[in-house]
Amino acid sequence: MKIVSIVGARPQFIKAATVSRILRSNPAIHEILLHTGQHYDHNMSDVFFDELHIPRPDYNLEAGSGSHATQTGTMLTGIEEVLLREKPDCTLVYGDTNSTLAGALTASKLHIPVAHVEAGLRSFNRAMPEEINRIVTDRISDMLFAPTPTAVYNLTHEGLAEITTFTGDVMYDSVLFYKARIEENTEKYETPGIPGDYLLATIHRAENTDNPANLRKIFLAFSRISRDIVLPIHPRTRKILQSEFPLPSNVHIIDPVGYLEMLKLTMDAHKVLTDSGGLQKEAYFLGKQCITLRTETEWVETLHDQWNIITGSDPGLILEAVAAPIPSTPTHAVFGNGKSAGLIMEKLLHF
Repeated sequence: MKIVSIVGARPQFIKAATVSRILRSNPAIHEILLHTGQHYDHNMSDVFFDELHIPRPDYNLEAGSGSHATQTGTMLTGIEEVLLREKPDCTLVYGDTNSTLAGALTASKLHIPVAHVEAGLRSFNRAMPEEINRIVTDRISDMLFAPTPTAVYNLTHEGLAEITTFTGDVMYDSVLFYKARIEENTEKYETPGIPGDYLLATIHRAENTDNPANLRKIFLAFSRISRDIVLPIHPRTRKILQSEFPLPSNVHIIDPVGYLEMLKLTMDAHKVLTDSGGLQKEAYFLGKQCITLRTETEWVETLHDQWNIITGSDPGLILEAVAAPIPSTPTHAVFGNGKSAGLIMEKLLHF
C-alpha cells in the first residue's frame, strides 16, 4: 500500500513523527512524505525533522508564506504534480492548516482516497481560517480519524458517522513517547537562561497577533503577574512585538524551540498561557493548568475541573486564571490509550 502523507506546519510534524514511525514498521506500507513548506524557518520546520527523527521529506514544495489564496494555490499545484507522479492508494492529511486543505482538495479531485487525522474538531467560529479548513477537509475525506468522543459527536451530527473512527489522539501517543525520552536525559533538553519559577506563554493566532488591541490587553495582564513569563516567539509575532509594543520586564522572549525543548519547558512551568490548540493538550497531558488566550477551544475535554480556563485577551480574566487553584490529576481516557497511531494504520490497511 502506497500512502502520501502531507505535512507543512509544526503540529503536523509532531503527529507525523508518531504515525510515520508505525507505518514504516509495516513492510506492507510504503509511505512517501510530502512537506509543503508552509513553515519554512529552521526553528519551525527543520529542527523538528532532526530531533524527532522524522524521515526526510521525499518532496518539499517550499510554498512559504503569503495570503491564504496564494499559499494554498501554490500548494495545490505542487501537490497535484506529486500525486500524479506517485499514484498513491491513499493520501493522509493532518489537522487544520492550509496544507491540510490543499492536500485533501487535490487528492479528492484526483479521486485518491483521503484520510484525515484529527478530524471532527470544531470551534464553531468561522472567522478562524482553521475552522474552514477543518470543515471542508472533513466533508471531502473518505476516512475520518477522530481524536475524542466530542469529535465523533460533531462528525455524527454532520452525517459523517459511517466514515468516522474514534482513534484517540496521536498527540497523546507523542507526549507519552517523548516525555519518557526527556526523562532519560533531562539536562540535554534544558533551555539556557530560563528563570526558576515561570509561566510558559505562546501567542501566534491571527485573532491575537493581527489585533493590536488584543495584544495590548494580553501584555497588560502579563505586566501585572508577579511570576516571570517565558515567551518563545513565532517569527511573525516577534516582528509585530518589536515594532509595536514595549514588553514588560517580567516577560523573557526566547527564540522558537524544538518540540522536545518545548515539552521540557511545559513540564517545568507553573502554568501555561497560550492560544495554541496543540499546547492546550500538551499541558493537559503533562498535568499543567492551561489558560487559553482565545474565546473558545476545540479541546472542550480539557475544560473539565478547570484544567483549561478560557480567558480571551481580557486582563481581569487572565489574572484570575493565573491565581486560580491547580486541580488534581486530569483523566486522559477521552484522548485514547496512547496507541492511536497503531489503530490508524489498521484502518488504513483495512480500507
